[in-house]
Amino acid sequence: MSVRTSFTKQERSWMMYDWANSVHSVVVVTILPIFYNSITHNSVDAVSRWGTGTSAAMLIVALLTPFLGVLGDFKNARKRMFTFFLLLGALACAFMAPTPYLAAKAADASGLAALVLVLYIISTIGFAGANISYDAFLPEVTTNERMDRVSILGYGLGYIGGSTIPLLIFLIMNLVGLPMTFCLAFAFGLTAVWWVLFSIPMWKNVKQTHYVEKEKGVLRDSLRMLGKTLREIFRNKVMLVFLIAYFFYIDGVGTIIHMSTIYGSALGIDSTQMLLALLVVQLLGLPFALIYTKLSAKFGPRTMVGVAILIYSGICVFGFFVRSAWQFWLLAVLVSTSQGGIQALSRSLFGKMIPDQRRSGEFFGVYDIFGKFSSIMGPALFGGVTAWVASALMNRQGLTDATVTTDQLSAISKQASPWGVLSVMVLFIIGAVLYFIVLPRMEKKQALSEQ
Repeated sequence: MSVRTSFTKQERSWMMYDWANSVHSVVVVTILPIFYNSITHNSVDAVSRWGTGTSAAMLIVALLTPFLGVLGDFKNARKRMFTFFLLLGALACAFMAPTPYLAAKAADASGLAALVLVLYIISTIGFAGANISYDAFLPEVTTNERMDRVSILGYGLGYIGGSTIPLLIFLIMNLVGLPMTFCLAFAFGLTAVWWVLFSIPMWKNVKQTHYVEKEKGVLRDSLRMLGKTLREIFRNKVMLVFLIAYFFYIDGVGTIIHMSTIYGSALGIDSTQMLLALLVVQLLGLPFALIYTKLSAKFGPRTMVGVAILIYSGICVFGFFVRSAWQFWLLAVLVSTSQGGIQALSRSLFGKMIPDQRRSGEFFGVYDIFGKFSSIMGPALFGGVTAWVASALMNRQGLTDATVTTDQLSAISKQASPWGVLSVMVLFIIGAVLYFIVLPRMEKKQALSEQ
C-alpha cells in the first residue's frame, strides 16, 4: 500500500516536515563545521569555539522550551511559533550562502568566522524551536493507534530523503570538479530553500485542533502545572534516576553528532572522505533503528538502551585512536548502529514509566527539557578539554600564540583533539552508573514499598 493511500493528508503533511528539516542536520551540522575550520586557520580554536557555540545555542533553546510548550497550547499560537522559528533558521542558512565567496576574497577571515558561528547558533535555535511545535502537532494529525507508525515513517523520510539527497548532491558536485566555493554556497542556499519548500504541506494542511483559550492567568496556571509535574517526578525515584541517566548519556550522543566533522577536520582527514562516511551513517541509520526495535521486542527496550550506552562508550575510546580516513569510516559505521536506536527506545522506555497516560504530554514536556539541557555540557566539555590540552602542549614546547607556526598548530591540534572526544566518555560513564546500578536499586525499593 502506498504512502498516499495509507495515510491521511494531515499525516503525510506532518511527515513531510521531517524530510524538510533534516537538510539542516546534514548540511549545517556536518558540512558547515568543515568550512568553519578551514577559515579559522587554527583547528584548536575551531574545535573549542564550535563546541562553545553549540552549547550556547542549546542553552538558549533549553531555557525557551518550557515556555514554548506552554505558549504553544494557546489557540492558533503553535503554528505561528512554528513559522517564526522555521523562518529564523532558514534565513540564517540563506545568509550563510555568500560566506564561501567572502572567505575566498578576505585577507583575514577571523571576522567572517565569527559571523558563520553566529549564523550557526541562530539556525540551530530556529531548527530546535520549530521542532518543539512540530512534535506537539503529532497528536493533532493522527490517532493513538497510528501514532507510532506515523512517527517512525516521518523519521525514515528525514533520514533517507531529507538528509541523504542534499548530501549526495553536494558530493556529486564536488566529485565532478565544480569549485568548492560554489559547492558550499549552493549547499547553504539549498538548505534554506529545501527547508521552506518542503514545509509548505505542513503550513497548508496541519491545523491546531486542541488548544487552550487565552484567559487571564492561563499562562501562570500552565507553568504551575509544569512545576507540579516536576515535583511528581522528583517523588518518583525510578523516573527521576532514569531522567538523570538520560540527561548524561543522550548528551554524549548529541555531542558526537555535532562535533564529528569538526573533529575529523582537526585531525586532517579529507573532507570528502568524511562526508562519504557520514552518507553511510544516513543510509544505515534507519535499518539499524529498525533492528533495535525488533531486538527490543525480544530482549526489552531496557536491555537495548543499555547495549547502546556501552557501544557509545566504546565509540569514545575508539575515537581517541582515530587518525586516518578508514578509521573515521569505521567510527561512522559504529555510530550508525545505535544513533537512532538509543533515541527511539529511550523515549518509549520513559513513556512506559508515566503513571498516568492521560498526562503523557506533561511528562514528555519535562523529558524534552532534560534532553535540551543535556545538549549544553558535552560540546563545551569537548571544546574545553581540547583547548586545555593544546595549551598545555604549547607551554611544554615553549610556544605562544605569537610564535607558533601553522604547521605546529596543526600538529598540536591532532594531539589535543582526541582528548576532547575521550572526555565525552565521562558523560557515558555517569549515565551508565545511574542506568545499570542506581536505577535497578530504585526499582527494587519501589517494588518493595508497593508490596
